[in-house]
Amino acid sequence: MKIMKNYLKNSGLILIAMMAMISCDKSDDSATGESYNTSFEVTDAPIDNADVKAVFVTIANVSVDGKSLEGFRATTVNLAALVDGKTKVLGNLDLQARSYSNIVFELDFEKDVYGNAPGCYVEKANGEKDALVAASNKININDAFEVIAQSKNVIVVDFDLRKTIKEEKSNFSSDYNFVTMAELTAGIRAINAELTGKISGTVNDSKNTSDKIIVYAYKKGSFNADVETKGKGESGVTFANAITSAEVKGIGKSYSLDFLKEGEYELIFASYKEDQESGLHFNSILEVESVTDLNLGAIKVNSMLKISANVMVTGSR
Repeated sequence: MKIMKNYLKNSGLILIAMMAMISCDKSDDSATGESYNTSFEVTDAPIDNADVKAVFVTIANVSVDGKSLEGFRATTVNLAALVDGKTKVLGNLDLQARSYSNIVFELDFEKDVYGNAPGCYVEKANGEKDALVAASNKININDAFEVIAQSKNVIVVDFDLRKTIKEEKSNFSSDYNFVTMAELTAGIRAINAELTGKISGTVNDSKNTSDKIIVYAYKKGSFNADVETKGKGESGVTFANAITSAEVKGIGKSYSLDFLKEGEYELIFASYKEDQESGLHFNSILEVESVTDLNLGAIKVNSMLKISANVMVTGSR
């Protein structure tokens, strides 16, 4: 009996040890998880200023949760050219499938990648360079994004120039600069392209109401004309709560609102006029009608869905 008891006791200890080892293995698997190669790209929503020909920024480093992107090299990029869904690949990381909310862009204000000064600047229509600086060269992007298991993950960082650059005028000249750090952080969003859709279309402005038309995408029911057209915050950013925007341009008067997260949106069409003294300035909100009876105040966007929203201008308010 004593031998049998010892045998059972030892067998029990071995079983407990084996279960503990299995438990540890499962715990380790859960802790480490499987990683998925994730690409990071940058894009832009256009700036509504006719005097701005280009906006160059020199990106010295990009990190996610403190880890620099693999394959990244310092780059000087014209953000103003990355509109209508165009992007530039920055690098990649192997990341677990979960939510992330800490991307840091490190800019070089002094020199571009060719050694020329400045590193970040607005190129005006006349070719003049106006240096851009901010309180810090490190921009924290706190917008959360998801890495999806068993999926092609492309994280697009939307560097909205309209929200991130301010203009100060004096004696018929303009001085450009980055907005405050809080506004700069708020003006940049990060999204997984796999979880986005697109709204595009044309605008028939037969009455020739505007020198330029900008289309703004808002979360359904969130647009307040009195608030959005008067400017928000220290830098007076107009249409600050728009998710993204697009310029109506080309012979076909077309626009494209890209990388929209799933949800319902309303489209706002704004008229801008241009004169010699004040340049391009907001004129009015346009009244428009969908040519296909689409409800422009409640457009449902689903993942990878392309929606056509062709409109006709009927007046202004």
